[in-house]
Amino acid sequence: MPSLTIENYVKVIYQICSSSNAPCALTGELATALGISPGSVTSMLKTLHETGLAKYKPYEGVQLTASGNTLALRVLRRHRLIELFLVKTLDLNWDEVHEEAENMEHAVSDLLVDRIDRYLGHPLTDPHGDPIPAADGTVPTGSAQPLIELDVKTVFHLVRVIDQTPEFLRYLSETGLTLGTRGTITENQREAGTITLDIDGRATVLSHAAAEKLLVETFPIG
Repeated sequence: MPSLTIENYVKVIYQICSSSNAPCALTGELATALGISPGSVTSMLKTLHETGLAKYKPYEGVQLTASGNTLALRVLRRHRLIELFLVKTLDLNWDEVHEEAENMEHAVSDLLVDRIDRYLGHPLTDPHGDPIPAADGTVPTGSAQPLIELDVKTVFHLVRVIDQTPEFLRYLSETGLTLGTRGTITENQREAGTITLDIDGRATVLSHAAAEKLLVETFPIG
């Protein structure tokens, strides 16, 4: 059975590559994401290479193999289903579940995860809008785009949050931006770096840095 450390590494490699649409994750990116030194990362990448879970080339980065990709999706499936289970059954907030799921994802069996999936009705996304991999390894896709890219008068609804730090999620909740929130772009001041939304008749101003972390689906302008 893969160790907790190996599972964490393949999961983070997958997330970095999928979020940047890059074939490889760089050592520095992994060190930052995992909060450890680049030297420790390099040592672990050599181990992943030797076990056949990844292909690692110094100064070029690391890429998951087919078996590494399969393991990463299994871990993500566990993590995201646990997050949703905690929200749906124990009423935890979306800013509280990540750390709990991190602790639990390595301990639950695939049988229990499949039962959770069935209990929840085979959901497609977790509390932050991240896609939940199916048991066969397929990942749901969508047509979401960053909020910052929208033109004025575009109607949208929020479907995914990229930055899932508790502080940012609490900020969104206080602002009234939760999954499913519907609004309209009223201003997009690129020089000032702000975007203004109309949400239920209330003006909400976000920085472009925050808007980049929100993925939305849009409705026809009319």
